[in-house]
Amino acid sequence: MRVSRRTMILGTAAAAIARPGFSQGSAGGWYDRAIVIDALGGVRDPYSTGGVLRLSDRAWAETLATGVTVVRDTVFPIGNVVDPWGEYLKGIDKKKDQLAANPDRLLLVRTAVDILKAKRERKFAVLLGTQDTSMVGPELDRLAQLKKDGVMTVQLTYNNRNLCGDGSLEQDNAGLSKLGRATIERIEAEKLLLDLSHGGARTMAEAAAHSKRPPVISHTAARALTDHPRNTADDTIRAVANKGGVIGVYFMPFLTLDSQPKEADLIRHIEHVANIAGEDHVGIGTDNGVLPIAVDEKARKQNRKWAMARIKAGIAAPGEGPDVFPIVADYNSVDRYRRLAGVLARRGWSASRLEKLFGGNFLRVYREAWGA
Repeated sequence: MRVSRRTMILGTAAAAIARPGFSQGSAGGWYDRAIVIDALGGVRDPYSTGGVLRLSDRAWAETLATGVTVVRDTVFPIGNVVDPWGEYLKGIDKKKDQLAANPDRLLLVRTAVDILKAKRERKFAVLLGTQDTSMVGPELDRLAQLKKDGVMTVQLTYNNRNLCGDGSLEQDNAGLSKLGRATIERIEAEKLLLDLSHGGARTMAEAAAHSKRPPVISHTAARALTDHPRNTADDTIRAVANKGGVIGVYFMPFLTLDSQPKEADLIRHIEHVANIAGEDHVGIGTDNGVLPIAVDEKARKQNRKWAMARIKAGIAAPGEGPDVFPIVADYNSVDRYRRLAGVLARRGWSASRLEKLFGGNFLRVYREAWGA
């Protein structure tokens, strides 16, 4: 069963209103010049109706106002569905249709140069990736097809076990399989980016050890601060950093065990990962979308439906539930990235360090992974 968090979030988003005091330059002049990367998010129009693929003027203006240059968007499926390759073909066709409907606004990323081009031309760069290898399975030649389709990042596992290894929810924590090792080798041979998010603790650690090129954990948090299966142990954070990779911190309920994270929790996790990995190996991967959601009755109803579907499908992580929105409420605004940059600057982060966090580190890894 395919259940998309980003479909729920962005499909129910209403007024994307900046908080009082918002200004385009609130993060300083460096922010407007920087490449800003959300390493896991989504591209959808919260104001569209009836399946319209063309972004509305309102959604486009607010997307530009975020200051984000590129977002990594997911091509489904996730989990062990009946026909994962068939579902992938449907998913990639939907992404291609959306890009085709917005040629003056969206730009598909195949190289790091495309990201720089998007920044220069004031377009929104879309980096396509998977959050599973269920659609590949033992047919490793499919990875070449993914790359041909414009998919440039491949996540090894989702929450449950697949043929490559155990996901984060598997109690056995059995780690990486022989196929998983072969899949990593083929991902790297194709010059795709390996993503270890959602992996079981052993799977992530073994995959980081097996990789020859820099991997990423695009969206996670520190398990040392919050002992949750979706978060990552310090040893694995170090291992990924030692391979030259980047760890992205998400804006998700898993930052706390009560599923109600605040600004202070987000800051703690970012600074912890930065301290463990080093300032060259930390980034942002919100696992939201670039636009906020309206927490109203319609959204609550859709969230309940989405959460129950994930629970029924067996892919819901601890802390997910019908009354839990997958956000950090303090950062549910158009200016979330700018405000976060401002908060960190007041905590002593230099402009150069902030540029690395907000995109420079991921941009470096993208160049290394794709050879451009």
